[in-house]
Amino acid sequence: MTAYQRGPVTLRGSHVPETTTDQRLLDSRGHADWLHTDPWRVMRIQAEFVEGFGALAEIGPAVSVFGSARTSPEHPSYQIAERVGAALAGAGYAVITGGGPGIMEAANKGAVAAHGTSIGLGIELPFEQGLNQYLHVGVNFRYFFIRKTMFVKYAEGFIVLPGGFGTLDELFEALTLVQTQKVTSFPIILIGTDYWTGLIDWLRVSAVAEGTIHARDLDLLHVTDDVDEAVAIIRSAREERAAARPE
Repeated sequence: MTAYQRGPVTLRGSHVPETTTDQRLLDSRGHADWLHTDPWRVMRIQAEFVEGFGALAEIGPAVSVFGSARTSPEHPSYQIAERVGAALAGAGYAVITGGGPGIMEAANKGAVAAHGTSIGLGIELPFEQGLNQYLHVGVNFRYFFIRKTMFVKYAEGFIVLPGGFGTLDELFEALTLVQTQKVTSFPIILIGTDYWTGLIDWLRVSAVAEGTIHARDLDLLHVTDDVDEAVAIIRSAREERAAARPE
């Protein structure tokens, strides 16, 4: 029987809801009765923030790794993600993923194999497959925006492997935070030059040419096929932060 995660609760069979918590929050159709329930939703949102902060506050240095949930274990990207997880663990970083299958599972698996700390931040979805088995700490969220906060707050950088809309959403949110200096010294590394070059070219040829972004904004992205180089960029940023810290 398929399991459905609603926050920390697991539901099956007829108990699986037809809509998600995020969907109900954002749905403005129908009667206005929902207006009177939103103040109570604030309490749930607050509780979810507290739960996330409590679970992650003492994990130490960490890096968030993103990529497709659809990538099979036989795919080269899955194997690269395993190496990423292992390399980060070997460098002393906890590995944070979305906690699902595919690239996320691979990075968590690599971290566990290298005796590192493996963390998964799941989300309530209609097609939720549950958290993968390679986690030391797993937290399920109802709200995307809370989950995204945790990805950034407790990470020193992002490593992004090939992925779809969810991966792109997380990538561009991180870019926006860095560009607007909401977070500083936060490296963003794209692994897979064949996959990402088309996007970078489009940004350069279309977005920069139209003036919607500045050419220097592209310097916020590091594109590589080398796992060791990716981890070295993360470590270098950490050393720069330490050097800039007042005595």
